[in-house]
Amino acid sequence: MKNLITSGAVALATFTAGAALAEPGVPPLIYGVQVEQLEYRFGENDEELLVWDFDAMVGNDELKLVFRSEAEMETSSNDFETLENQLRLQKPISDFFDAAVGVHASTPADGPDRYNLVVGVKGLAPQWFEIDADLYLSEHPFGRFEAEYEALLTNRLILTPSIEVNMPFKDDTEAGQAAGGATIEIGARLSYDLVDRAISPYVGVNYEKSFGGTADLTEAAGGQSDNLSLVFGTRLFF
Repeated sequence: MKNLITSGAVALATFTAGAALAEPGVPPLIYGVQVEQLEYRFGENDEELLVWDFDAMVGNDELKLVFRSEAEMETSSNDFETLENQLRLQKPISDFFDAAVGVHASTPADGPDRYNLVVGVKGLAPQWFEIDADLYLSEHPFGRFEAEYEALLTNRLILTPSIEVNMPFKDDTEAGQAAGGATIEIGARLSYDLVDRAISPYVGVNYEKSFGGTADLTEAAGGQSDNLSLVFGTRLFF
């Protein structure tokens, strides 16, 4: 599977370069980094986590290569509870949505390494909800759905509620996942734009809960099936 992932990453990069060179009149190259979350979470039982979620993008309006990284690191031990990296191609399929295809690696400190092919869609739904829906395909497949909405309280003060649902399609007891045992994460963050949208510090809350067999596996391993955290962090765009 690792060889398949490596081959897929090379093919993605080659296809992107080829598309940029082969098409005459290709739109100008654009690039940037969007840090959706860079925060400390203070949870129950004195748990403290450093969390990040960012995309780094290069491409044009027709095709983008995106590197995505998400992680939760225990500040007391510097161990990663979760660490996920992705390399994705995104291409517009409508005025508001991109299709995505890529490769995904999950390499937590205390869990098994998992590698997947990923396909999905990303964009703006009616009423300006930002949607990200992906399927992760391997011997341990799962689906992930994310949605958030930015409610402007003033020109600079923004409330952002969000939800993320992870749904395992097959038992993966090593990783603490059971088929049909969803994990849901709900958050709300109140941010203030210091420099346009480039720097936006925020405070908020985050609640995570597992269900079904996933909750049973978590509790059997000595963990909690739900956790409420206070968060402090910032969004960055550059």
